[in-house]
Amino acid sequence: MLERNKEYIVKIDSLGYEGEGVAKIDGYPIFIPGALIGETVKTEIIKNKKNYSYGKLIDIVEKCDERIIPECNYYEKCGGCTLMHSNYDSQLKFKYNRVKDCIERIGGLSGDIVKNTIGMEFPYRYRNKGIYSIALTDNELSMGFFSEKTHEVVDMDKCLIQDEETDKIIKIIRNWMKKYSILPARKDNLFFSEGLIRNVMVRNGFKTNEIMVVLITTDKEIPKKEELIKDIRLEVENLKGVIQNISTKNNSLVLGDKCITLWGQDYISDYIGKYKFNISPLSFFQINPIQTEVLYNKALEYADLSGDEIVFDAYCGAGTITLFLSQNARKVYGVEIVEQAIDNAIDNAEINGIDNSEFYVGKSEEVIPELIKNGIKPDIIVVDPPRKGCDIKLLNAIGEAKPKRVVYVSCDPSTLARDLKHLEGFGFKTIEVQPVDMFPNTKHVETVALLTKRYVSPQ
Repeated sequence: MLERNKEYIVKIDSLGYEGEGVAKIDGYPIFIPGALIGETVKTEIIKNKKNYSYGKLIDIVEKCDERIIPECNYYEKCGGCTLMHSNYDSQLKFKYNRVKDCIERIGGLSGDIVKNTIGMEFPYRYRNKGIYSIALTDNELSMGFFSEKTHEVVDMDKCLIQDEETDKIIKIIRNWMKKYSILPARKDNLFFSEGLIRNVMVRNGFKTNEIMVVLITTDKEIPKKEELIKDIRLEVENLKGVIQNISTKNNSLVLGDKCITLWGQDYISDYIGKYKFNISPLSFFQINPIQTEVLYNKALEYADLSGDEIVFDAYCGAGTITLFLSQNARKVYGVEIVEQAIDNAIDNAEINGIDNSEFYVGKSEEVIPELIKNGIKPDIIVVDPPRKGCDIKLLNAIGEAKPKRVVYVSCDPSTLARDLKHLEGFGFKTIEVQPVDMFPNTKHVETVALLTKRYVSPQ
């Protein structure tokens, strides 16, 4: 074990799953956030675990070619982005290597099936939703995002991965709160019972440019709200609605159940591909619509539909993948445990004139076996589970259903690899794994994988 608070000069030879640099002293690993492969750095040991240590980056003795100066003024404080010090090509390579390592080490599969990460042409300003935290810090108003692994709000006047109109709106709300002494519901990292505004959410339609502003409050009454609405309307051309969401519970959940329309309409519209979606404050909708279309088109390619297939879409959310699949399928059945998401899915199907989809509320591991028991045999099964991966009962049901193909969309390569290994035990073969960079400048990576019952070379 290394000595705590002592400084060491080390060489970085790999990256951890969080994007941090990894060095070794006598075989003992040190994880150093902010360091990159090939660099020699000075680090101070700040925490020791049984088999590894954490180090703080003190100085870069010898930097690598991939290091760049982050364009964001708040990068070293804000916990939102963690890879902005690395050029974009190396970010894509990191995500490829992360997926490949999981596929080989956890899945026991060949890394050759992993393709290069599909990146963005412009890896900034890609988010269509921002939820800003607000606090009084030393009696000064702070609006922004939490510092990494803390509840300290980093005060910021712009965010390079949010839409530029969002920056403008946050400035207007900041000025309004200061002018009329409207207090936030957080003070010095703690819940503040005298405060009113918990968070501000802005949702943008990327293809429609429509904008919705949501004030998340602890109480129904908002003083001087007419002045705020007037100010936003003057500055924001495509504003469609200003909504109040009431969230009274002192917990980590941002949104409450009750919404009040203060001005305009209670939704905006946007498109993914040719499909239109109405998005309310509580709607489920993908954060990066540009890369979502890339991901879904790849899933559609893997499904290889001819028009006569029965498709199951497990963990279907608001039915966005379901709609993409429906254009080339005979019938698509979507299953999702969150009732409101299914309500959104039904609405989305109706908006787009989709009449070959059917949605069920419930656990996928319970509903899908019941559908099969009732004589509905799937040709294709698509899954898009949460970070924890698929429930083992669902994997077993997929194995027993023996569909021609399984398309697995994942937000965690570790659980993806685990589940692919389980499905291979039923005779499936993993043909291809495609990482997609949905969240540039962060550690997160989305992946879509194709499995077939017998080997078929992907087109």
